[in-house]
Amino acid sequence: MALSLGILCLLIGGEASPAEKPAAASQSEADPVQAVIDDVERACLERTVFMIGRPKARRLAELVRQAKPRTVVECGTALGYSGLWIARELKAAGRGKLITIEIDPKLARQAQENLRRAGLQDYVEVRTGDARQVVKQIPGPIDFVFIDCGYSNYLPCLAGLEEKLSPAAVIVADNVGIGAAGMDDYLKHVRTKYRSRTEWFDIELPWAKRDAMEVTFVSPQPPKAPDSGVSP
Repeated sequence: MALSLGILCLLIGGEASPAEKPAAASQSEADPVQAVIDDVERACLERTVFMIGRPKARRLAELVRQAKPRTVVECGTALGYSGLWIARELKAAGRGKLITIEIDPKLARQAQENLRRAGLQDYVEVRTGDARQVVKQIPGPIDFVFIDCGYSNYLPCLAGLEEKLSPAAVIVADNVGIGAAGMDDYLKHVRTKYRSRTEWFDIELPWAKRDAMEVTFVSPQPPKAPDSGVSP
């Protein structure tokens, strides 16, 4: 009798077994961080809060994923856009901490709330203050650095971290295309002392349509990594 009822249920389209159900209901359920990233991106565009934009953010996330850092330092938090991309990679790896620094207390609070909404609060510490000074208080070893603040502050921020960098540290500097003149001292320093390259991106932001990031490797040998697909 039970067998007959089971066959009848299948014939009339009864509910599928758990194994037959879709693995994921939607992208937002599979990656709840993305909804917050989308919200922050819209807010940055509406309020003209400078952010790196999606093409560069994808590359930044890829570099974090490859580096597998335990300690990441970000100079310039704003609303937390790039921090969301970084911290999502740390959470996926199940390890690491992002220390992100913002000079504006109001923006720092908003960034902290955005990171909390994304469920990334355990992987991020938001510090408020002048990054040139705050970096001096961060203990090493530091495995990954992302610099996205006032152009004249790039070299002072790196100087406060440099002696604490791990042997395989990666340093990424944003706005190298549109802000090269303002960070000339920084670019000369990393290009002379380390293995450094400029990666260009086509972006669709009100303040720039094409920009670059400087990716610097402290290690003498290039890391083994798949093709990033960045434009020359």
